[in-house]
Amino acid sequence: MAEKPHSARAHRPAEVDAQPSTAPDAVPDAAQDAAQDVVPDEVLVGYYREMALVRAFELTAAEMYAKAKIGGYCHLNLGEEAAVVGLSHALQTRDYLFTNYRDHGYAIGRGMEPKRVMAELFGKSTGVSGGRGGSMHLFSTKLRMLGGYAIVGAQMPPATGAALALSLRQKPGPDAEVVMCLLGDGTTNIGAFHESLNLAGIWDLPIVYVIINNRLGMGTTVEMAAAEPELYTRGCSYRIPGVRVDGDDVVAVRDAARTALERARTERKPGLLEVMTFRLKGHSVVDPARYRSAEDNEQAKEADPVPAFRARLIGSGALDEAAALQIETDAAAIVSKAVAFADASPDSTPDQLFDFAYATPVANAPHALPGDPLMEAS
Repeated sequence: MAEKPHSARAHRPAEVDAQPSTAPDAVPDAAQDAAQDVVPDEVLVGYYREMALVRAFELTAAEMYAKAKIGGYCHLNLGEEAAVVGLSHALQTRDYLFTNYRDHGYAIGRGMEPKRVMAELFGKSTGVSGGRGGSMHLFSTKLRMLGGYAIVGAQMPPATGAALALSLRQKPGPDAEVVMCLLGDGTTNIGAFHESLNLAGIWDLPIVYVIINNRLGMGTTVEMAAAEPELYTRGCSYRIPGVRVDGDDVVAVRDAARTALERARTERKPGLLEVMTFRLKGHSVVDPARYRSAEDNEQAKEADPVPAFRARLIGSGALDEAAALQIETDAAAIVSKAVAFADASPDSTPDQLFDFAYATPVANAPHALPGDPLMEAS
């Protein structure tokens, strides 16, 4: 569950915490429990089905990378499945999502076909970005997932700009569109983070910034890199309310994100959500994570949200072992078909290299490939 904000709360607008608090605007513990108790079993089982699919996809992506079928960088959501699914279900289809490079699970959660995501990882023409983006640049204007950004923090200025555009063309209300911008814990120490939050606070933008805090900025712990490691409090400088939530609890993540998004939607106020989770593997597929101690690895393993949620559903009677196994088998089958689709898909061809370099035709745009003559013979 969330941690209680410290004294900086007095300088921020009133907010609803993700955990019980003595503050007058907090949600009582009993109300929190009741809210989670009413989630139907079939909904919880659906969440597990999605978490199992993300887990199967990411394990297979690591395998395909080892087989050299995926090139470039590849960052996995292993250990973050509850956060992925909870955040995905907090969004409305009309909302916009910006992510960093750890984006596979969010692309699937947003509605991209796993086979086309896998094809993109393989660099195939049938991929969601036509094979041009690869692992870090999953993108769909139709599904309103606008990246996949490879540079740390690069998603924050355009996400803030998108929220500004929304604020200029619509009024606050239940049907308004909002922006969710995902970032890692390390991003909170760069200029774009503070510049973006400052503008969002000044202009009252309909955006929620979500920090996925897996406790490590590449190989450095948050405590060693951040003078204020309680990252959700950093919004107080800009009068933006912050909440910290247990990222291993899919329902808690969903509910905290919904609260922040609805505030942005109906009041046009920005929010900051810190989702506490673990990264089961290194920063990227090629990172052996030798900086982590045996105790760190054991803690991450014990917190693994996929088997924990499985056990919770079986314990409550929402699932039995056979049904859980069937869900996992189905997920593996979907991913296996995705690999087969990617393998069978055609590679992009050199003549497509300059397609989509510009949104509209540009005179004298480059089109020559290496080795081509500079001028055509007359």
